[in-house]
Amino acid sequence: MRTPSRSRPVRRLLTATVAVAVGLTLAACGQVQDTPSGGGDAAARTTTVDTMFGAVSVPANPQRVVALGWSDAEAALALGVQPVAVSDWLAFGGKGVGPWATALFTTTPTILPTLELSYEQISSLNPDLILNTRSDNSKEKFDELSKIAPTVSAPPGLAVQYGTTWQQQMQLVSQALGKKDEGDKLIADVDSAFEAARSADPQFAGRTVAVGAYFGDQYGAYVDGDARVDFMKSLGFVNKPEIQALSDGKSFYSQLAREQIEKLSADLTVVFPIGGDATPIKNDPVLNQIPAARDGHLLIMEDATLISAFSSGSTLGTKYAIDNAVPLIAGRSAA
Repeated sequence: MRTPSRSRPVRRLLTATVAVAVGLTLAACGQVQDTPSGGGDAAARTTTVDTMFGAVSVPANPQRVVALGWSDAEAALALGVQPVAVSDWLAFGGKGVGPWATALFTTTPTILPTLELSYEQISSLNPDLILNTRSDNSKEKFDELSKIAPTVSAPPGLAVQYGTTWQQQMQLVSQALGKKDEGDKLIADVDSAFEAARSADPQFAGRTVAVGAYFGDQYGAYVDGDARVDFMKSLGFVNKPEIQALSDGKSFYSQLAREQIEKLSADLTVVFPIGGDATPIKNDPVLNQIPAARDGHLLIMEDATLISAFSSGSTLGTKYAIDNAVPLIAGRSAA
């Protein structure tokens, strides 16, 4: 999303956008079970977390957490746990998390690769827990990571890549860290923020939305299951049926040919750039002639921080997006 060193972050985003599958499966993340591992010593107890690859036993109070999955680091930070290493999916740089979460780190974590894992490097960090809840769901990677430390992957029943919702992610991470009550509260807080936004802007209810991205002179549209579409639906919008019809049931994103750009026209159209600024979008004569644009219902997101929050799929990033994107959405919805 950021302009420095664009090629790799853009490839990450496009890989996670175009090449992976996603779904709306909201399977339960499993119940936490405290299991004595000998004697009555609480320090020796473990927590069992159900994942798509089976039950994973996590030692109590893990101290060296490695956060590999998309937004896993932000989920841990929201719970007061600082990972020793993170994968910087949105190319924030620095501490590898969004500005809404940076201050929660008191030390700078090791930054790890995203798509191509270095098992040797991860092992050298001596983790006692690896978080990989939103990823490509590779069984091979899970098996290799599990040789290093207990690894919490996506929830049971989720057969698609990068399909873990922010709620499921927080449930999994809070269970693994022994902070389920805190996780439930964070989820409730974000749900309450969405409820307040819906109450303040009842005109969102039932209106169609199309969310698109622009990269390399190519447009695409997001379908149900993507974090950005889920965000808009949580405000009361409905994903435009013509856009949803492009879904193959596996991918959360569909590329659009130049002649298909008008499909992005809806009661509200939201478009943002990936790996560059918004100038080409703002100057695109085709996009700016679709009915939504002519009627004042085209919202072009151009602030890199807001775009990242809108795309983060974490409780912290989602709350930032509610606070900062909803006023823009309301302005274009009322135009």
